[in-house]
Amino acid sequence: MKKKITIRDVAIYAGVSRATVSYVINGINKTSEETKERVLEAIKELNYQPDFTAISLSKKKSNIIGVVIPSFDDSLAPIFKENHYYTEILGGMEYVFRNQNYDLLISGVREPNDCKNWIQKRNLDGIIFLGLFPECIYEEVKILDVPIVLIDNYEKHGDLYPNIRIDDELAGYLATKHLIDRGHTRISFVGHDLTNISVDVNRLRGFKKALQEANLSVDEGLLFDGRGSSFEVGYQMGEKLLEFGDKTTAIFASSDILAIGIIKALHKHGKEVPKDYSIVGVDDLVISRYSLPSLTTIRQDVFNKGSISAQKIIDMIELEISDPANITLPIELVVRESSKFI
Repeated sequence: MKKKITIRDVAIYAGVSRATVSYVINGINKTSEETKERVLEAIKELNYQPDFTAISLSKKKSNIIGVVIPSFDDSLAPIFKENHYYTEILGGMEYVFRNQNYDLLISGVREPNDCKNWIQKRNLDGIIFLGLFPECIYEEVKILDVPIVLIDNYEKHGDLYPNIRIDDELAGYLATKHLIDRGHTRISFVGHDLTNISVDVNRLRGFKKALQEANLSVDEGLLFDGRGSSFEVGYQMGEKLLEFGDKTTAIFASSDILAIGIIKALHKHGKEVPKDYSIVGVDDLVISRYSLPSLTTIRQDVFNKGSISAQKIIDMIELEISDPANITLPIELVVRESSKFI
């Protein structure tokens, strides 16, 4: 078995003290440029791997950011498999973190104490909460005094931290108005969870506002609660919509994931989009451009949302900026093949 190279081996090879090697590794300016180069060359020649856990503890900085995602199962795998929103937003975060020498650590946390222990164990420099979490989570984490950034949060305690989101009510309004402008008067709304997800509640509010402006009544029987965020949930909602026959001609789905699942169900049962139903989603995920038909949607730049969130938490860590102001990102209607005039 090959012997593990230690800081002592590097010091002997470079002809310096272990303290000098430590100064170089930790970026402490206590050595000459010539000595620094000799130590770096020794590290390279010996293929020495510093113990970054020990370094982070000594510096009280790990260069690791934690991202917490709501989890109701033992694994986050189903979320990443079924909801591309998370993969795109995490991609934006990872891009910024990597370019600024930070690592990304993801966890699905359900219990406040678990979250606090995870942060302490990993010596995390900051936390991004992606989605809705109970207030008790924040109360527990607040004790640790680590920077926090929120994404898509509408709770009262969300006002205490920087909060990155879009105008979800406007998203619902624009999607529904688009369908009304194309002559639809019987429009269904399909959400993920109208009880626990504030984003859906706001998109539904925009949906109702557009109907009321057009002097159209809100039919509570055409409001569907999917209770989940996956293609399969969208598929199930599509089958449920079919039970209503021609009572509806258009659908506003609260995400592209739901919309694509609905389209699949309609197609499976012999219905065509947009010939039989027009449909609009929200997000403009990459997959929406390649679905059949391509999806009309309300575009939020999800990758950029992740990038902005990542930069915000880095600024809080390095510049000690802690302004809790909300950042509302722009949205726009993207018209594709899934909606038509009637």
